[in-house]
Amino acid sequence: MGADEVPRLGGKQTFTCPFCGLPQDRVPTLEQDWVLLEPGVDVLAHLVPAEYRWIGLSDGRVTVYAVCPPDSSQRCRIEHRLACSEQQLPDLWPWLTVLRGENARRTARESSAAPPVLAEVELPDVG
Repeated sequence: MGADEVPRLGGKQTFTCPFCGLPQDRVPTLEQDWVLLEPGVDVLAHLVPAEYRWIGLSDGRVTVYAVCPPDSSQRCRIEHRLACSEQQLPDLWPWLTVLRGENARRTARESSAAPPVLAEVELPDVG
């Protein structure tokens, strides 16, 4: 961010996403930077991973709210890139990505293995 781009308090601006063409809100952060948020969307904070929760402050700026677990009624905003249909999602839950990869390998192993052959066994007559 250049010296002439100092965030103004309450200075939310709307920009068009270069990927999908939809609007996104450009909002100043506590760190004297900007973040592009999905307009009109605020969700319960416990539904969003901690490092992706943007909480609006009274002066118009936003900050990441990484408190775990958040208050059950706390609401937050999300970055537009998470909702953009033309961008690839980040790896929000690495353990789930690893689990999905392992399940894919397991499925491939099990589908390529020959099914077990059951021997013809005569059962005894027990009456």
